[in-house]
Amino acid sequence: MKKVKILKKILTTFVTTSLAASMLIGCGSNNATSNTSESGKDSSTASASGDQLEMWTFVDMHAQFFQKMLDKWNTKNPDKKLDIKFTVLPYDDMHNKLQSALLSGQGAPDMVDIELGKFPNFLKGEPQLEPLDDVYAPYKDKVVQSRVALYSKDNHVYGFDYHVGATVAYYNTELLEKAGIDYKSIVTWDDFKKAGEKYYAATGKNFGTADTSAAWQTSLMLAEQKSDYTDASGKPQLNSPQMVKALTTLRDMQDAHAIATIPGGQPDTTDAEGSINNGDYAVVIKAMWYMSRFLQYMPDQAGKWAIAPAPVFEKGQPRSVGLGGTGTVVTKTAKNKQNLKEFIAYAKLSEDGETAIWDDLGFDPINTELWNKKELTQNKDNKFVKYFKTNPFDTLNEIKNEISLIKSTEASPNINNVLCTVTLNSIFEDKKDIKQALDEAQQQVENELK
Repeated sequence: MKKVKILKKILTTFVTTSLAASMLIGCGSNNATSNTSESGKDSSTASASGDQLEMWTFVDMHAQFFQKMLDKWNTKNPDKKLDIKFTVLPYDDMHNKLQSALLSGQGAPDMVDIELGKFPNFLKGEPQLEPLDDVYAPYKDKVVQSRVALYSKDNHVYGFDYHVGATVAYYNTELLEKAGIDYKSIVTWDDFKKAGEKYYAATGKNFGTADTSAAWQTSLMLAEQKSDYTDASGKPQLNSPQMVKALTTLRDMQDAHAIATIPGGQPDTTDAEGSINNGDYAVVIKAMWYMSRFLQYMPDQAGKWAIAPAPVFEKGQPRSVGLGGTGTVVTKTAKNKQNLKEFIAYAKLSEDGETAIWDDLGFDPINTELWNKKELTQNKDNKFVKYFKTNPFDTLNEIKNEISLIKSTEASPNINNVLCTVTLNSIFEDKKDIKQALDEAQQQVENELK
């Protein structure tokens, strides 16, 4: 791994756009750096074409991953060597700078990570991104299609994700067993509520979380009802019957002491992780990528947490939804485009790349062929396999055909902003009438989109 030099922050941030990440960001909001970083150059990895290329990302772990994959690529492909400088920028700064560069046709990197919530902005009009159709073709029948659809337009693929982001339930079995609760008996939200009531009565502590600064749970509940935040034409539908049902169910659980608000507003914050580590909460509903948070911030909890399918309203409903995501793209102004496209496909979709994504990042690979590869899934030396009481891939394979999709549209940043700064707080903190809160959210988003 090449050394990383810390540079100065490039641009000022804009608050509104950063809030879009609260619901959609999946590859490490806690891991994003507030500085820029770049890899040092090494003559041994000089490009076969002589071109110096550049990649921007907003997560340091992504830069480290791509550096590792670049070293492998150059060893395997001496006639297609690439020389790439990896630069890590703050989330908002990077996306704003990229938008300006692509609009002006100057200053854009050759490849770049674009977060899911921002991606629709880069598909408006004629995308200034290279189609990846040709390098995607060999993997088309091997991957979770919904994770590719997120980064597609007019039957062209423009980005490849790091993970599926399948939503699951994390249960602290040590705490539950002391309260006489078997997590395996929790199938529906009614089961979840009853278990939460029992847990609170036995311990006086919180069972699950009522999130106010992120809409992960709401997204799951919408997907279970085969609904979305927007309709088929992309227009917001925040006061739909399905949204009312989702938020009413969560508030009823809060009133019954089955869930409670959490410091930081959602589990993926420093304050929340401290509370979970202290045993203040026994259940977390999050995407598979949240596994990395346990290892990073709660290492002493190893062996206590089990991963299981999330509850549903009724048996037979899809038990998961893919949440969060980041698409890696090649820009229209890139040099050495074809080799760069082949490299990204190798890093993101091949067996080599997907193995590294699991082993190093702890993300659920979008190439499902690896989900049954025992040397990968049953590797007892893998840090994620060792940490959790259950094997993560057992749950993944159980819900393999139930991972739904929440669309990312041009309205998503506005929707996320309103939900995660106003609506959820008014419902869970201020106990506002749910239909009224959602009607107001709908009106606010409609006004913003005019």
